Amino acid sequence: MIRRPLTAFTASLVFFSAAAHADTAPAASAALTLETIMADPAWIAAAPQQPYWSVDGKAVYYSARRGTSALVDLHRIDLAGGKDSVVDGAAMAASDGSDAVYDLAGTRAAFARNGDIFVRDLRNGALSQITRTPERESAPQFSADGRSLNFRAGNVWFVHDLASHVTAQVAELKTEKDPDAKPADDDLRDFQLRTFSTLKKLHDDKDARREHAEELRRTDPTRAAAPFYLGDEVKLLDTELSPDGRWLLAVTMAKKHDEGRRGELTRYVTESGYEEPEKERVRVGRNAPAPQSLQLLDLVAHKAYPLALDALPGIHDDPLKSVRDENAKEKQPKSGDKSDAEKKDKAADKPKQRGVRIVSSAEDGGGGGIVWSRDGGALAIQLRAIDNKDRWIATVDLGGHKLVPQHRLTDPAWINWNFNEFGFLDDNRTLWFESEETGYAHLYTKSTASKAQALTNGKFEVSHPALSTDGKWFYLRANAEAPYAYDVYRVPSGGGKLERVTQYKGMQDFALSHDGKQLLVTHSSSYLPAQLAIANADGSGTPRELGDTRTAAFASMTWLAPEIVEVPSTHFKGVIHAKLYKPANADKSAKLPAVVFVHGAGYLQNVHLQYPAYFREQMFHNLLVQKGYVVIDMDYRGSEGYGRDWRTAIYRQMGHPELEDLLDGKKYLVDHYNVDPKRVGIYGGSYGGFMTLMALFRAPGEFAAGAALRPVTDWMQYNHEYTSNILNMPQDDPIAYKRSSPLEFADGLKDALLICHGVIDDNVLFEDSMRLYQRLIELHKDNFTISPYALDRHGFTNADSWLDEYKRIYRLFEQNIGPRN
Repeated sequence: MIRRPLTAFTASLVFFSAAAHADTAPAASAALTLETIMADPAWIAAAPQQPYWSVDGKAVYYSARRGTSALVDLHRIDLAGGKDSVVDGAAMAASDGSDAVYDLAGTRAAFARNGDIFVRDLRNGALSQITRTPERESAPQFSADGRSLNFRAGNVWFVHDLASHVTAQVAELKTEKDPDAKPADDDLRDFQLRTFSTLKKLHDDKDARREHAEELRRTDPTRAAAPFYLGDEVKLLDTELSPDGRWLLAVTMAKKHDEGRRGELTRYVTESGYEEPEKERVRVGRNAPAPQSLQLLDLVAHKAYPLALDALPGIHDDPLKSVRDENAKEKQPKSGDKSDAEKKDKAADKPKQRGVRIVSSAEDGGGGGIVWSRDGGALAIQLRAIDNKDRWIATVDLGGHKLVPQHRLTDPAWINWNFNEFGFLDDNRTLWFESEETGYAHLYTKSTASKAQALTNGKFEVSHPALSTDGKWFYLRANAEAPYAYDVYRVPSGGGKLERVTQYKGMQDFALSHDGKQLLVTHSSSYLPAQLAIANADGSGTPRELGDTRTAAFASMTWLAPEIVEVPSTHFKGVIHAKLYKPANADKSAKLPAVVFVHGAGYLQNVHLQYPAYFREQMFHNLLVQKGYVVIDMDYRGSEGYGRDWRTAIYRQMGHPELEDLLDGKKYLVDHYNVDPKRVGIYGGSYGGFMTLMALFRAPGEFAAGAALRPVTDWMQYNHEYTSNILNMPQDDPIAYKRSSPLEFADGLKDALLICHGVIDDNVLFEDSMRLYQRLIELHKDNFTISPYALDRHGFTNADSWLDEYKRIYRLFEQNIGPRN
């Protein structure tokens, strides 16, 4: 193997662009260096973040970073004149907030801004501040009759009367025993009251005063509501109030639940000059999440009704039995002894109820797994089995105080954490929801008395459903044209043809105006960061662009356009989509080096026509091409955007199907682009770092060098939510963890390995890399190095760290696989 010294990073590099599938000569452009690539991204653009409509639809708001500072400004674009201005402190008092809600008449809008609630009268533009408190109020909703506005502060709900301007707390929930509850039967107590008349009188007087106070509270509307006592053994997780103020749903869990031990990371470079510990998250398998329970509170009758789960189909199933049986066979018991699994199964002859969780507002910033109809007459709840093999949507019989199952989505692997949006149509009784039941995420509607109706279908995915104000249309984000091309589509809410609204192919997100006539679209392309545009909701006309946020320096650059290719698989009937970066007019007489880039997260899509999250890496790939490399970036199995089967191919075998795909990518380069099979490198971060390790350890000799950035090295060290979905719990499925963790295969390392990791990473812990490093030492391995970054977490934020990391990656490739002299 030829090793070359690291070339100067300050040398000017000429970049070029080439249309996909074209072999045109490179075009000269501005010089670029690694220092520029890894510099603070402020040099690229002030990309808009979190855009939203003003409540009257006459302006657009968005946030953007102020130059290279850490400050973020709120901007307002006046759509009539097109002026983009920063909202200063004085103007902020009159500005609108995001996520506005409207009354049924469309005359008022409510929103939260800076933790307070505001109402704007759309007839005259007058703005009224409803709250000004240290608490953070949120989730405003108008009552169906428009007379009141509900909102919350944490799990406490308030109702504001818009006529009298009185605000009242709708209920007080206490996680303690009811001090006035009737005591349990007690012979001694009965004897005392029967024997001592004075004691009996005191007892009766106390009861009389309590009953009188309750009567006054019921009949006097100016008094605060009586508290609900939920008991002292529960912890309150979430509450959701019906728009009519009649019902409150409470989600609780056991107060004494032990989530498991939390580790600690250490900060070594600190302001104090001393090392400082910091609590980490809980690892997978320490303890399962606590099952959650539901209570329906009648705020008028002041009664609480527990909602039993027994009606949910499959709630008593044991979807992991076959997994435990397989693992039990690996542990051969002594002759005559019964295995632990057999003992457990015998003790569990009676079906047990599986634990469930409800996604709360605290987790997703909204109602999460609880949705009320606009009139408050219907309630739907989305419940997930803790083992994540089932998702149920159930309505609540408010009169009978019970759950009524409406839809069950079951998956032998795991239920996707995406595509779970749901709600009610304008008739207040018909449900709409997303489901992967056909193998792809699609939109459905269902009345409580009929089967579900698919509104979309096909081998593509839809998401972000938004119902128009008139209830006639659903607007969606979909990749119906190709897996990598996303646009806005719409479909009639009653069923009908799916219509394409935009033609960007790189549409990222959208927001429908309240009048339903326009869309605020966020779009991008490979080298065009997020931009805003206004498009007609019916798809007519040409969208109006609201500006170009790129800097002059970045806009002047000309880049190598990635070519989207289909890599044939040697392991299944189909292809793997990939981005290809290759030199134009390369010398065909000389074999070329290549680099395989592996995106992170696992379930993420990087082969698309949008501006990538990996924009630095994309620029680095341009640099590598200029140096004579071919680069491929693959959406391996497990990636997002290709349906359920692609997503779950890695179930119980992380690092195996993906490696097959990466090896197919290498073969594709060798077969079609004159790549030297002995001079192929690999790199990636997070899940990409994990895959780099699996490639070097499980396929030694296939990749001559690899850079594993912030890699998972043992899945037992990662979190519960992500890991247990794919590998189950380690107590149930040690086989899956053994076959999926790089530490188990470290003895296979034969090629050059670079490990880079942030010391204060609280996602993939620095401990992962240190444990692997120690393992490699004990295995007497050579040619591996580690680079720690003391002030960075999982996603680096310091430009110096980015630059140092990529200098090392570049050096690794140049010295091990770089172009021959």
